[in-house]
Amino acid sequence: MNIKLDKLHWNILAALQKNARASLAGIGRSIGLTPPAVAERVKRLEDLGVIEGYWTQVSHNRVGYQLKAIIMLRAFMGKLKPFLEQVRNLEEVINCYRITGNENIIMEVVFRDQFHLERFIDQLIQYGETRTHIILSEVISNAPIRRISDLPPIGGGEKDI
Repeated sequence: MNIKLDKLHWNILAALQKNARASLAGIGRSIGLTPPAVAERVKRLEDLGVIEGYWTQVSHNRVGYQLKAIIMLRAFMGKLKPFLEQVRNLEEVINCYRITGNENIIMEVVFRDQFHLERFIDQLIQYGETRTHIILSEVISNAPIRRISDLPPIGGGEKDI
């Protein structure tokens, strides 16, 4: 079900996506609401699952990971389920998605160096064929979700909050 958000909800979301540590008073001042009104709206967005959480973004380079890569895996017959159980234990994996297309899995991973990458790939080859792409730089990262007001709802309609 889609949830219909008003302009104030979107302004709150924009502020929190820019800085999840922004004060409710600061957000309220910027959008014309009192801190209790902002707090009530934030709580409602959390309860509805619109806001899924808050976290800290850590620089992989500054903590010793010199390589960041995208690795795609095309699982061998019967190896997808064992991989899905094992991937949660692979500390190098920072994001993992099951996808459509020729590959089954796409992962964002970090490594200390190329030798660390090689050992990681050696672990993966028991599950399937891999394709590795080294990330040179981030062009867009964690872009905010923005209001799309002119698209029709998809699926079960919208719910006003």
